[in-house]
Amino acid sequence: MSTASSTESSNAEPGTPTPGPTSERPDEEQTRAPGRFGALVDRFAPALGAYAVVKATGLTVFMMLLSHTGDFLKKDPGRGGGAQPWDVLGTWDGIWYQRIAENGYNPQLIPVHGFPLATYYENSAAFFPLYPWLMRLVGAITGLGPYGSGIVVSVLASFVAVAGIFAVAERLGGFRAGVIAAVVWGLFPGSGVEWAVYSDSLFVALSAWACYCVMTRRWVAAGLLTLAAGLNRPTAAALIAAVSIAALVALIRRTDGVKRPLFAMLITPWGLIWYVAWVGYRMGDWGGYFKLQRGAWNRYFDWGASTFRSILDVVTGHWNFWQSNPAPDLIAIALLIALPGLLVLLLRLRPPLVLVIYTMLTIFTALSSNQIFDNISRYLLPAFPLCIGLAVALRRVRTSSLVGLFVMPAIAAGWYAGYALFELGIP
Repeated sequence: MSTASSTESSNAEPGTPTPGPTSERPDEEQTRAPGRFGALVDRFAPALGAYAVVKATGLTVFMMLLSHTGDFLKKDPGRGGGAQPWDVLGTWDGIWYQRIAENGYNPQLIPVHGFPLATYYENSAAFFPLYPWLMRLVGAITGLGPYGSGIVVSVLASFVAVAGIFAVAERLGGFRAGVIAAVVWGLFPGSGVEWAVYSDSLFVALSAWACYCVMTRRWVAAGLLTLAAGLNRPTAAALIAAVSIAALVALIRRTDGVKRPLFAMLITPWGLIWYVAWVGYRMGDWGGYFKLQRGAWNRYFDWGASTFRSILDVVTGHWNFWQSNPAPDLIAIALLIALPGLLVLLLRLRPPLVLVIYTMLTIFTALSSNQIFDNISRYLLPAFPLCIGLAVALRRVRTSSLVGLFVMPAIAAGWYAGYALFELGIP
């Protein structure tokens, strides 16, 4: 047996049947296929089912709160309003993704009259293309409009993300920890965008499976998934660095040969590079993407200065000018208070290097950029390994106690991860 085939065999997932001998009859292969599918169902169904229950509970509460207040009827359709409560799930960033899916991009630097020349009109080019591409594809297949297509893509991607989170957590803490991690991610502050017209679920799906592929030494798949993530969000830079560094370590140690880790390391950044370069080319300014981010959307790297100022403002009762309701900012503060504890629970597991780098860089990116402060709960949603440390800590708790522990967060998520995010804040 060659070294390559030996490595692939040793890296197969636990419980995955290895290919049989070439003399195996076709009817025997057909007999075994349902067994493989059944094994996958047995493995992933509990995590997916538990996630579906908590998400459906939170979404129901969210819709009830919207119907109770009726405030969405008074708001602009693109800013937390709509004709029906569920229309809110397609507002804010969602309205931009729908426009892209319908009309594509038109990157331009158009100054706002009466403002400094460094200030530009908001432009759809700030939103990466993979998610609206998939929306358009689903729309072409199903006949759904941009809103319906966006919801379908997000919901399906969320289940793929949960399967990936489960798979990663299972390797670190066992089956029970994997199921709990899936539930925790579904209850995480900011999780309201998982079933909305937002690209977050798709990004986490790609990131979780890319990390899993690194952990199981499937370098080609890890590289391709990371490349795709670079077409989905600019924060894919954290995943690109994590996968590339892990591949470099494997390359130096010669644990998996040369070709596969080298391929992963070389291919990972090209999705991100291509889109940023394309925007610059279309705008006639190679730094155009970053000028749009700063001038049109007020997003730029500032080493955490704006985050620090926002924390001081919130804890002293001075709310930022983006909103009048303090609830989303207070939720962000609560998450930041919990963040060191979640990190300790993760790091005590001594997770693989790829998870450590990805988590740390995701946190650094979220906290070191100028942004709307209450969005921190959403910006930290991709840091799914934070859920794993907590899940491993809870895996010895009895099932009945776990159910009791998660009932109230599942209900409350409709408020703190849904209503507070979309109606009281700006997700």
